[in-house]
Amino acid sequence: MTVPSDVPPAEVVEYTDPLCPWAWGSEPEFRALRTALPEGVRVRRVFCILFDEDDDPAPDPVAETAWYAEYVARIGRHTGAPRAARLSRVAASSWPASLVAKAAELQGPGVADRVLRRLRETVFVLGEPADTAALALSAVDGVPGLDPVRLAVDARSGAVLEGVRADRAEARRPIPESRSVPDGSPHAGAAKETADGGYRYALPSVLVRGPERRRLVPGRRPFEAYANALREVCPTPAREPERLAADEALRRYRSMTEPERTLLTDGPWPPAGAVRVETANGPLWLHPEEAATHPVARRRVAGHPPTGF
Repeated sequence: MTVPSDVPPAEVVEYTDPLCPWAWGSEPEFRALRTALPEGVRVRRVFCILFDEDDDPAPDPVAETAWYAEYVARIGRHTGAPRAARLSRVAASSWPASLVAKAAELQGPGVADRVLRRLRETVFVLGEPADTAALALSAVDGVPGLDPVRLAVDARSGAVLEGVRADRAEARRPIPESRSVPDGSPHAGAAKETADGGYRYALPSVLVRGPERRRLVPGRRPFEAYANALREVCPTPAREPERLAADEALRRYRSMTEPERTLLTDGPWPPAGAVRVETANGPLWLHPEEAATHPVARRRVAGHPPTGF
């Protein structure tokens, strides 16, 4: 089969949610994957709406929050990802954060990555999920390169709303392979049954799709699983993940966890000027410029402990 020259060698589709604890714990592998992609591979995020607006409210919100906090803690013990010492509540909805994350994509991939990262950190570092429009927009204020006025307008636009609706629908049309997946992980990633009797992808899941074949990497997996999927689908193999000196890595990523700095950096750590934010499961490291505008800084100014202590 002859493939047109304008067709990318592969597409990497990441099924995710800004407030998903397994997706938060998979950030090191996904950051490594983006540095290893062959030239021309297209990356697309699909926001799947983990917390939907029509979900039934919990009869006992306090008990639900306690249960969910322990659930997040169990995931953190596996992934090593930071978690807030105190979770204020279970997110009421994924829609506001997803709309803001989708709107940020209109300002370029670098801005979109930084916006999504901030949204994740609201719940898993600060313990205050960005589950309203105001909280989501406030959380990303000060992201470098971001036009906040445009973001607020775009997040309310019909086009972005339709984009997230399309994402939600796509996530609920999982490929047949998603129903039976290999084990070997505490989060193996088989498709989840929905309230209407259908299915959606487990979060996170990655679908690597090429002109002739596709491979699904469901649930939490090591970097090698994504590299192997690329080798099977893409004529150009994945590169080795890029490892940077500590100061260069923190300048690029602006926010790093211990698992990320282990996977993505070489040499002594921490770099000069790095701001350490304590959490209940290890520190989060912020570039000093990131720390100046991060929600954790606003907490300190207001006299609150940075992680809900």
